[in-house]
Amino acid sequence: MGGWITDAHRHLGVLPAYPFYGGPPVAPAIGSRATIGELLADLDRERTERALVIPNYGVPDPAIAFSFNELCVEAAGKDDRISAALWVSPRPEDAALTDAALKLAGEPGVRALKLSFLLGGRASDPACKPQLDRIFATARENDLVVHVHTSPGAASDIDEVGKLVEAYADDVKLHLVHFGGGMSGHIKLAGGRFFDWIAAGKQVYTDLSWAIGFTPRWLAEEVSRRGIGHDRVLFASDEPWGDHSGELAKLTAVVGDGELAGHVFRSTFEVLYGPKKGK
Repeated sequence: MGGWITDAHRHLGVLPAYPFYGGPPVAPAIGSRATIGELLADLDRERTERALVIPNYGVPDPAIAFSFNELCVEAAGKDDRISAALWVSPRPEDAALTDAALKLAGEPGVRALKLSFLLGGRASDPACKPQLDRIFATARENDLVVHVHTSPGAASDIDEVGKLVEAYADDVKLHLVHFGGGMSGHIKLAGGRFFDWIAAGKQVYTDLSWAIGFTPRWLAEEVSRRGIGHDRVLFASDEPWGDHSGELAKLTAVVGDGELAGHVFRSTFEVLYGPKKGK
């Protein structure tokens, strides 16, 4: 892809080593960045003009992810190439931490609230509804996107996360990260559900980070065939958990450098994560 691009999903902050899956403590995200300077150097090297920067997470301790919120806000304040997402949680036991995070929602450069069920909670759990209502209300009031992880099975499956689309996406922009995250999610979404939501007026968006083999070309073909969805797909690297150069090559091979590429790599980012309206 020639010229500058945007990145709708990357992380800031270094996580401690953790004994995942019963093994020894490891820190697999070896490209993690602790400082704003390191992040900016990455953007320069990649020719990334604008990026949404999200607190790093993955270790099963939500407090660690929350601890990076102020760093992301600081990064957005330091360089206008950066937009910030705030880590929030649907879990009732994280209510105080989420309240503190939501107090930053009006800070300059904040454009999204990051929600993931990997660290607990479930869209259909009544105990999570008060927190979810508060998160989406804050997004609505502050013109923010809610950025939600998806992956097959359990609480992150699109069958569960799709409940958020049905409940909130009439008037809040909802970014479904990873387009379902694997085979079952990809087929559920590209096979109809993603386009049905768009046709129904839902403000639903996605990216193809982590998307497996056939998915990017199938989605691009469905966008062309159906005539909708061209302005709902973004490029995202998911660095340091993803691979920027690999994700870029994968998506460039599918969208080329025409009108669709303009939406995927640039203009849709500006709609979701550019400066707030009236600012």
